[in-house]
Amino acid sequence: MSTVRLGINPLTWTNDDLPSLGGDTPLEVCLSEGREAGFTGFELGHKFPRTPDALSRVLGEHDLSLVSGWYSSQLLERSPEEEIEAVKDHLELLKQCGATAMVFCEVSRCVHGDQGTPLSRRPHLSDADWQRLTEGLNVVGDYLKEQGVHLAYHHHLGTVVESQADVERLMDNTRDSVGLLLDFGHLVGAGGDPLAIAQRYASRIKHVHCKDMRLPVREAVRNRDKSFLDGVLDGMFTVPGDGDIDFLPALEHLRENGYRGWLVVEAEQDPQIANPLTYARLGYNNLRSLAEGAGFIIEK
Repeated sequence: MSTVRLGINPLTWTNDDLPSLGGDTPLEVCLSEGREAGFTGFELGHKFPRTPDALSRVLGEHDLSLVSGWYSSQLLERSPEEEIEAVKDHLELLKQCGATAMVFCEVSRCVHGDQGTPLSRRPHLSDADWQRLTEGLNVVGDYLKEQGVHLAYHHHLGTVVESQADVERLMDNTRDSVGLLLDFGHLVGAGGDPLAIAQRYASRIKHVHCKDMRLPVREAVRNRDKSFLDGVLDGMFTVPGDGDIDFLPALEHLRENGYRGWLVVEAEQDPQIANPLTYARLGYNNLRSLAEGAGFIIEK
């Protein structure tokens, strides 16, 4: 039987890319409300301690596990060897706190953190860039695998790997040590099909973000040539089951192919409009229902 655990990202309470959203919310509130909603794990955010002892202590106080943590790669700007040196502290934090997947995203030239730059101006890679990126990912992926942590590449709106074609090119030109983070919201936001990606790369999907999307808002963001952060503020994203994405087919396929790991609610919204505890509870209940409907066993 395929078992999964349900986790959440602190973006529900406090935003890393736009710190004014939930900037005054203490980490204690995020953790206590996330646990109250039913989640058993958290991904990292900028308010978390960055030493293993301190991080384990604060999570342990709420009976929570470390799910994973975002890493900003710059393989288009530095060598794979330099990247490995840069990632070591983050890797050690994940390893010592029990996480087995690293959320890994190439942020060179990205625009998702710039509220003044529309998504239409997101970066595109030349053939030479693609070769450099994929060769670098192979080296870093091999290193992380040797250390017992899967590289889970996060395709992301506003970055160099955004579209379904980008995801396919990245996966088709890297080794199995380069895993994939399937993010429903980011893939649908870029016009992609989560089921098609799950069918093609199920064995390499090492982490899953269950971000829902309000498609009319996405269309308005595209039509008005707005930025990623404007889309967040406009309510483009929400928790699973509250938007327009059909999660079940891809989740069923992952279960049939033996996916084991975390399903994570990651839905950045304005906490002044979308009450974090209310949406955390909604996200947990809906994701649990979806996961069980797909045939997963929920591990506590």
